[in-house]
Amino acid sequence: MTMDRKGLGPDQLKDMYRQLLYPRLIEEKMLILLRQGKISKWFSGIGQEAIAVGATLALHPDEWIMPLHRNLGVFTTRNMPLSRLFMQWQGMQEGYSMGRERSFHFGSREHHICGMISHLGPQLAVADGAALAYRLNEESKVVLAFSGEGGTSEGDFHEALNVAAVWDLPVIFLVENNGYALSTPVQEQFRCISIADKARGYGMEGITIDGNELLTVYDTIKGVREYCIRYQKPYLVECTTFRMRGHEEASGTKYVPEELFVLWAQKDPIMQYEQQLLKEQILTEQDVITIRQELKQQIEEELEKATGGSTLIIDAARELDAVYAPAVASGLPADITGMPATEKRLVEAIRDALYQSLERDAQLVIMGQDIAAYGGAFKVTEGLAGVFGKERIRNTPICESAIIGAALGLCLEGKKAIVEMQFADFVSVGFNQIVNNLAKIHYRWGQPANVVIRMPTGAGVGAGPFHSQSNEAWFMHTPGLKVVYPSTAADAKGLMMAAIEDPNPVLFFEHKALYRSISGPVPNDAYIIEIGKARQVQEGTDVAIITYGMGVIWAEDYIAAHPEVSVALLDLRSLLPLDYEAILATVKQTGKVLVLHEDTLTGGVGAEIAAWIGEHCFSMLDAPVMRCASLDTPVPFNTELEKNFLAKQRLEQSVEELLNY
Repeated sequence: MTMDRKGLGPDQLKDMYRQLLYPRLIEEKMLILLRQGKISKWFSGIGQEAIAVGATLALHPDEWIMPLHRNLGVFTTRNMPLSRLFMQWQGMQEGYSMGRERSFHFGSREHHICGMISHLGPQLAVADGAALAYRLNEESKVVLAFSGEGGTSEGDFHEALNVAAVWDLPVIFLVENNGYALSTPVQEQFRCISIADKARGYGMEGITIDGNELLTVYDTIKGVREYCIRYQKPYLVECTTFRMRGHEEASGTKYVPEELFVLWAQKDPIMQYEQQLLKEQILTEQDVITIRQELKQQIEEELEKATGGSTLIIDAARELDAVYAPAVASGLPADITGMPATEKRLVEAIRDALYQSLERDAQLVIMGQDIAAYGGAFKVTEGLAGVFGKERIRNTPICESAIIGAALGLCLEGKKAIVEMQFADFVSVGFNQIVNNLAKIHYRWGQPANVVIRMPTGAGVGAGPFHSQSNEAWFMHTPGLKVVYPSTAADAKGLMMAAIEDPNPVLFFEHKALYRSISGPVPNDAYIIEIGKARQVQEGTDVAIITYGMGVIWAEDYIAAHPEVSVALLDLRSLLPLDYEAILATVKQTGKVLVLHEDTLTGGVGAEIAAWIGEHCFSMLDAPVMRCASLDTPVPFNTELEKNFLAKQRLEQSVEELLNY
């Protein structure tokens, strides 16, 4: 039977053979190094090389790929220097993640490869975001995202496919079905006949192909790419294949019937392709020997370069500096003294910040549930879609994880993203994307994540346990995030504009009960308030209250009701990073400190601040640092129970105890 060359010439077919063989020979070398203890772990793709190589060859080199840990062929086909890959796998500082990540958990903007995280599925939503950027820029490009058959059971898979279909995004979802998710066979993973069948449920096309046939993979992905660009739609491709090694080398293969190895050995992608080229006389037996020798020699030379890498230098300051992307000058004023201002409510101040930021930067996109024509649950984005269009003010399906992932994908293409949580409580279903993908990406491989997540938060409105939580402490513990919580209208606008300009992910908390209950003079023009700088509301000599958000309002109410008490009041405004200089200065004023917050007591922001003061300001204290917080219960629905729950109920008593200590 004559080989179907898919319109490729002999030189192209021969070059594809080299591309296919190269990762196999590298892997064989890696298994030797693993046994020698020179690398700690290896996830083998032996038997699956045709998928990664064929798919990568079918794409243009400036199109994003989201690979997994078994896709060495993506990295080699994108011509990443093997010496540096070796350094990466050995945890050396000259590796792509500077020793901060393992194996394939890294990316490279230069090569348009986005690094995975260990959690299966989040990269699929990131592909949506990159594809959305292509669409908004009217570029004829696609994004390709890998998944394993086990990963198709993850919620991220379903969310990402649904968003891609609803938004008509040019994404190729490529599923490598090797029959086992670690040791769990497909019959224990799903009941559909093929994974490609799932495509219909999302309103997209799908196909199942032989993933061990290099030219089939190449030609299919090439055709699917043209389809996705022409029709601006996603496509699901299932590649059947087999993993000839364990999930990773330590796990072994005892759970796999021996006859499967015999069967799939006959379908080895390299052996099949090699035999086809020999039969067509595109290769000779001597060519095969020569190419193998050349590639093995190249591998040894690259390994030699890697072993000559410098000694690991442990530098705590450098590691800390790598957590956040460096600030970029916004050109906006930070001193608002004398600026013309208008009295505005907090909700109007935030809308001002969004409006002026959208005007300033055409790369800014806002996404969230019901935010376009409806204006969002709290009408913060009301009117923006009419001015800036529904492409930039985008209604989303109810899938927080996918939308946060898509926001990160937009950043890959240099855009900025704002995601509105309908309620801060709902962020829990997007938690992984925030704390593992957004927060760590700059530290892992230097990729900024210019994403603001707006968090309508707080109790006091009788909304019950799932619409009233104060969950800022969840994120304060995560390096790589910034956490902002304004208490005035002017601060809300300035901090929001600063957050949008910041190249790092920012959790921006907006207290629902303050949207329309407070107002103040807000400068008309654009400006920023530096994230990480607290506001000294007033100085005092008797007691210091350190707080933020609604706590500032409660403290001001207490001060108004007790003119006999001299209170130093500090509004933190930013919780990550904290303004330790301002905290220290406030402690100095009184020697008696109360940390007040609406969140529950145990493990809250107050615990961190109290611990820091005790460690660094002990000699200044005239009493133990006290905390006033809400009860350690969920937020009750009944308004009388809610009043009892809130920290405000115990504020006066807490101050009295501190004064009398």
